[in-house]
Amino acid sequence: MKNILVPVGTLSNAIINLQYAIHLASINGATVYLINLYKEFSKVGGLTKVNQLIIADSEDLLEQVTQEVDFKGVEVIAKSIKGDPYEGVARISEQLEIDLIILSPQSIDIVDEVYLGSITGKIVKQTNIPVLIIPKDYIFRKVESILLAFKRGTLDNPEMLEPLKVLANNFSANVNLLMVKTSDVTEEDMEIDPALLAFNSNVQVTENATIFQGILEHFQSQNPDMLCVFRRKRGFFEKLWESNTVLKRDFHTSKPLLILKGQD
Repeated sequence: MKNILVPVGTLSNAIINLQYAIHLASINGATVYLINLYKEFSKVGGLTKVNQLIIADSEDLLEQVTQEVDFKGVEVIAKSIKGDPYEGVARISEQLEIDLIILSPQSIDIVDEVYLGSITGKIVKQTNIPVLIIPKDYIFRKVESILLAFKRGTLDNPEMLEPLKVLANNFSANVNLLMVKTSDVTEEDMEIDPALLAFNSNVQVTENATIFQGILEHFQSQNPDMLCVFRRKRGFFEKLWESNTVLKRDFHTSKPLLILKGQD
């Protein structure tokens, strides 16, 4: 894991996310990129005064964020970038060869009933880069156990597990496997890839209507420090393909959520 991206949403969330990214980078030697995306008003002949103020405000926000964190000797590159929040994150992630994006559940303060806001949800749904979602006001702490939940044990490519391997190794964390057997799971899906069993040969199997329900049923008894899932159209984030948001009544967690590359 060489490059970590932290897009700015609100000031308070950006501080929390940047400090978390710095903690990770201090362990594995990664570079952290802090970006704030802003939109300009178009005008032929150059920037208007309004646009100049927008850019100044964007750079001021980055400075406020960086002043509130402990860099721990980590290289942090902060940039204001013009563009749409989603498209900008996707473009920068490709240009900088980002290995992990750290986001808040909501990029702005919105109604309390929402777990994943529309911008965060769109990035999770359409950007095939591992994402780590940090809960609001979360304080960094050592991860001792990670719950990896899935309903399909076969993997398109074992390399999609690399971010989980890095985090587990960095923290010397135990990875517990939870297979959620739903009505549409096939016999082939029930086969467990050796790459998964390399984390833990003991797989807990549960039968539930959805993977959401399976996680909710076992989350409290497992009490992990981090939850890990795959990004799939017919998996944990199925509801994201109906809209770009996830409501708290469907799912939410007070622990960091690692979302690995999708497999369809």
